[in-house]
Amino acid sequence: MSNSGLNAAKAKKYDEFYTRRQDIEAELRFYRDEFAGKTVYCNCDDPWESEFVQYFCRNFRELGLRKLMATHYEPNKENHSYSISIDGDSDGDGEVTVADLVKTELVCNGDFRSRECIELLDEADIVVTNPPFSLFREWGSRNGGSPVRTTGRLDSYGVS
Repeated sequence: MSNSGLNAAKAKKYDEFYTRRQDIEAELRFYRDEFAGKTVYCNCDDPWESEFVQYFCRNFRELGLRKLMATHYEPNKENHSYSISIDGDSDGDGEVTVADLVKTELVCNGDFRSRECIELLDEADIVVTNPPFSLFREWGSRNGGSPVRTTGRLDSYGVS
């Protein structure tokens, strides 16, 4: 199977690839027990587009999460970004859904390398995301002591 499309995207630094719901569900089923009582951070996922964020919202109680966080990346450095967090059923409807998300404006543009995003990373117990593959090595080196779950073939990211 050729990955010429990924190689071309890497050369152009085109990183907008989203992980499909079925792939997330298939992979994360192996780690379900690891999430109980943990704070999960999706540091490279648009909170409203990401299937990772949707997955953790849908399964928040079943997984026993303490908190879910995600940050939005705004490529224009002039614009500020935001983070979202959820720590349970904040609207009292008996379910944990995206309606329970709390949005907080960031001073930065949401880049995983920014001070604000690193502070959120320090709060996380586990990082689960689909990182920009043109920056995969740098992203991987910045995740401190947090266990990391990412999907995709490592050779797609230039890692062997």
